[in-house]
Amino acid sequence: MLALETSPVPGSGITSVADPLLWGLTIAGVLALLVMDFVITRKPHEVSMKEAVGWSVFYIALPLTFGAWIWARFGSQTGVEYLTGYLVEKSLSVDNLFVFMLLLSAFAVPAALQQRVLLFGIAGALVLRGIFIALGAAVLANLSFAFLIFGAILLLTAVKILRDQLSEGSHDMDVSEMRSVKLIRRFMPVTDDYRGPRLSVREDGKRMLTPLAVVVTAVFATDVVFAVDSVPAVYGITGDPYLVFATNAFALLGLRALYFVLQGALSKLVHLGYGLAAILGFIGVKLVLHWAHGVWPGVPEIPTVLSLLVILVVLAVVTATSLYATRDVEDPQGSAHLAEPGHRRDHHDAGTAADDAAPGRDRRA
Repeated sequence: MLALETSPVPGSGITSVADPLLWGLTIAGVLALLVMDFVITRKPHEVSMKEAVGWSVFYIALPLTFGAWIWARFGSQTGVEYLTGYLVEKSLSVDNLFVFMLLLSAFAVPAALQQRVLLFGIAGALVLRGIFIALGAAVLANLSFAFLIFGAILLLTAVKILRDQLSEGSHDMDVSEMRSVKLIRRFMPVTDDYRGPRLSVREDGKRMLTPLAVVVTAVFATDVVFAVDSVPAVYGITGDPYLVFATNAFALLGLRALYFVLQGALSKLVHLGYGLAAILGFIGVKLVLHWAHGVWPGVPEIPTVLSLLVILVVLAVVTATSLYATRDVEDPQGSAHLAEPGHRRDHHDAGTAADDAAPGRDRRA
């Protein structure tokens, strides 16, 4: 499962398919794409479906093309690990979109600013994933039982997702109770309305944050939780930190456009939680078996090809059952399309927006 091929990572005892040049080119490419997205969103505007679909196609074609190059350059085993890891990360990112949808609604983010918030969230997630990937690689290189720990994390996460799904509380969130929101509102004054893409303004000689800064802070806080789940999951597919980074980066970069494509469809994926619980549970078992195989060679391991097939089947099944379960349900206005004209509140106090998500005002998408 975790057979790595070529270059050692200096000072870590870890091997990777990537040499320093490939690492540098990949990081430079990711940063270039991120800068391009910031340039595109520098002038706030509502995202049309045509624009969202176009960018989504680009951000799906790009990692698949890169995966084909990985397959041709490093062989089928590495290619399958990359594609499987990317599929896992993309699946988890769709679940993340539910939380982003809730936050954008709770803070009444104007439609023209939504992609800017998402982009800040993606940038923060990339930084956090990089830190977690480096820490994960160091732990795996120095602690033989780290696979057991990662497996336990994923199994516990799977149980939590399943319990939340059964209680229909998977995506409920009271943003007014988030520590990051409480802290920022306690120590910094916040304007009563959004000021375009600006995070802060100066009024009466005093620096003030805008509601955009508060919602971005809330998104950053949720990024930490996402990283705890996703990094161990992809390490369950491959032990190569380069492939872990590449799959995370490509899955995250396409989130901004994917959000607007799936905004109406997200509310129909009612069984996604079951699928994610099954996938994380499966990868958790895979990690535990890998650890056990190192201790007792007779314990079987799960091949990566089988993992890919299992994940594809699970996603296909939950998508089909979700669409069937919601076949007669009309798309609820104001929950699936949270930012359409008529549901916008451009001048909205940040504190009130946070309180809108308090218990008794469930605005779940």
